[in-house]
Amino acid sequence: MAGTITALKAQSRDKERVNVFLDGEFAFGLVLIHALWLKIGQHLSDEDIATLQEADTLEKAQQRALNLISYRPRSEKEVRLRLKNAQVDETSIQTVVQRLKDAGLLDDIAFSQQWVESRVRASNRGKRMIRWELKQKGVGDKEIASALEGVDDQQTAYEAATRRWPRVASLEPRERKRKLTEFLARNGFDYDVITNAIKKVLDEHSAADSNDGFVE
Repeated sequence: MAGTITALKAQSRDKERVNVFLDGEFAFGLVLIHALWLKIGQHLSDEDIATLQEADTLEKAQQRALNLISYRPRSEKEVRLRLKNAQVDETSIQTVVQRLKDAGLLDDIAFSQQWVESRVRASNRGKRMIRWELKQKGVGDKEIASALEGVDDQQTAYEAATRRWPRVASLEPRERKRKLTEFLARNGFDYDVITNAIKKVLDEHSAADSNDGFVE
């Protein structure tokens, strides 16, 4: 494939990529940042071309990974799997992952902490459920344990039951309790935590009902 560059043309569908023509024929595409070092009339050996294409493969993989983590934080396993599914070779995957880790953009500890905060705050999930979710994302036991260290399952379950109360308040007591129990179980809380949370919510509303009916 060695030859002399006769044209460098921006791709119509992606202005960040350039088509390289050797001896009047299209040879290969290249990311713009690497194409900037090329010029018409320059001779490229087979070794030069292989080096450029290797750098291009790496750059495309890195951009794919950066686009992925731009939407939300990702675990290392998620990034590796996405790159693998995109047919990126293992060497390039390892290089990209290490670059992102060195730049602080890929950190399973930080990812786990953010995941826990989000799931507890927005979804009132229990530690058992969160632990399972993080395991599915390839996070290690040590990182998971650290992220869950400050989580109070009892308080989270109570808040979840309180938020759910309006949906079950009109039900018959036994059915109300069953619905709350099933809801908290689905969110990953243990039996004792569920029992205590429901008791606290029921006691509060029972007291409130008594106070509403009090006549001085």
